[in-house]
Amino acid sequence: MVLTGSEVKSLRQGRGSLTEAFARVQDGELWLENFHIPPYEQGVKRGYDPKRPRKLLLRRSEIDRLVGKTAEKGLALVPIRVYFTHGLAKVEIGVGRGKRAYEKRQATLEREHRREMERAASSRRKGA
Repeated sequence: MVLTGSEVKSLRQGRGSLTEAFARVQDGELWLENFHIPPYEQGVKRGYDPKRPRKLLLRRSEIDRLVGKTAEKGLALVPIRVYFTHGLAKVEIGVGRGKRAYEKRQATLEREHRREMERAASSRRKGA
């Protein structure tokens, strides 16, 4: 992964967030989008974009294999974890499939039922 010095220092402190992050192939290169690395506290914060696209360094064969996987319908490249090996920041990438419409409806129903149960329990506690 291509990083600046202050980004590496911030990552070494364990301050990166992979929520909402995804990888994308653009012009034959792999880019990590929406990976939030907050500014390093002792570094220069001027002109720093914490969610800038970051280039991932892979071999051509690896990129071609991932392009083939993402060409299938509904598959996406998702970063799983960030780690350091021999001083280099590396990203583990997985290929995932998004939820289908019926799975989304089911998850929404479960979430609504859970909220109703919590409301009922809290009103019972307040009333007692």
